[in-house]
Amino acid sequence: MADATTNAVTEARGPKPRRVFSSTNIIIYGTLLVVCLYYLLPLYVMIVTSLKGMPEIRLGNIFSPPVEVTFQPWVKAWSEACTGINWDGLSRGFWNSVQILVPSVIVSIAVASVSGYALVNWRFKGSEAFFTILIFGAFIPYQVMIYPIVIILRDTGGFIGDVTGTNFRLMGSIWGLVIVHTIFGMPILTLLFRNYFTSVPEELFKAARVDGAGFWGIYFKIMLPMSLPIFVVAMILQVTGIWNDFLFGVIYTKPETYPMTVQLNNIVNSVQGVKEYNVNMAATLLTGLVPLTIYFISGRLFVRGIAAGAVKG
Repeated sequence: MADATTNAVTEARGPKPRRVFSSTNIIIYGTLLVVCLYYLLPLYVMIVTSLKGMPEIRLGNIFSPPVEVTFQPWVKAWSEACTGINWDGLSRGFWNSVQILVPSVIVSIAVASVSGYALVNWRFKGSEAFFTILIFGAFIPYQVMIYPIVIILRDTGGFIGDVTGTNFRLMGSIWGLVIVHTIFGMPILTLLFRNYFTSVPEELFKAARVDGAGFWGIYFKIMLPMSLPIFVVAMILQVTGIWNDFLFGVIYTKPETYPMTVQLNNIVNSVQGVKEYNVNMAATLLTGLVPLTIYFISGRLFVRGIAAGAVKG
């Protein structure tokens, strides 16, 4: 009887509860807190500055909340600020960026997903060499391609215009920049999709082939429904890269078709009149709202896509 009681007490003890304020937890959470403050403090300064008037900003305390909240800097940044030769704020650049972003993301992801699927499940002669070239092309610095692309867009657009008898030009147009973003996005996206489809069980593909499914049947009915996380990863990468791009926008477009980032640069670097820091902060926040919103909405799927095979070899 005594032995049974001793055994019951021993089994009921179990492992010792962990201390909440252990040295390990203090180091981990302390480090996370410092990192969060490091990234959130500039955002806080931008937000409170954008809600202040210039007289309050001139007092010099950038960390203090606004005494009198005003949204006039946001209104001016959107529709009234000087963007070079125009005084229409970021509104025109926003719609230009939307027109550039939507087709670039859709076309690049569609082509890259099919290409990655074909490289894994429908290997053709020379596919390994093609994949090696693809990896090499994904990491070539795009700066070395700037001038050749200028010549290609100029000559191609001029040739199409001469054939059709119109004033069609790719250089300086929105569609020229769409082509550039689509082409530069496809190598790394194809690599991501190829690595993700490699992690899909091969038995599913073989079973579908036995049932008589073809190339597109397997892609749309099996691969596509299983690939939502990697599509979200590809979308976030493309949206962030295209929306935040400045170099391609300033080179391959003109003032009428400038994307939002180029107009933001023109507002911040304007030398006319008083330097309005509240308008600059509001314009910066407006420019970053689209990628931030998409990331916060689909952040969990982004992590799932990365963990499920987006970075596997």
